[in-house]
Amino acid sequence: MSNLPRLLRFPSVVRCFRNFPRYSSSASGNGDQPEFIPVPEYAERHGENIEVRKARLLYQSRKRGMLENGLLLSTFASKYLRDMTEHQVELYDKLINKPSNDWEIYYWATGNKPTPEEYQSEIMDMLKEHARNEDRDCRITQPPLFT
Repeated sequence: MSNLPRLLRFPSVVRCFRNFPRYSSSASGNGDQPEFIPVPEYAERHGENIEVRKARLLYQSRKRGMLENGLLLSTFASKYLRDMTEHQVELYDKLINKPSNDWEIYYWATGNKPTPEEYQSEIMDMLKEHARNEDRDCRITQPPLFT
């Protein structure tokens, strides 16, 4: 027991880690190299009402798992989502839900990485312009859900 890191000596912490697996054992079974669990593919929602879709996207824009994208996408959605056409909403939905890594979206929007052709659209152009923040809007908190 003394070989374990101090934090892992407590049973409640060990149970927490046991119930939250980050990776599985490798396919070969030797356990030397962990095989990371893949992120599930994005499943398009067919037949979703446009207002329901906009409400879902507004929520998803706020709850990103990383502060940078939470602030960037929530302010973008608050400003533009209400007036988007159905086609623009579809493009935005794919943009924020299809890539498996939120850092990629952030890098594309801020111009630190080139945007792949699949995600280059009028919505990405709007997001890039929003990220430049030429008006120097204060974006240190997320906008309220209801205005």
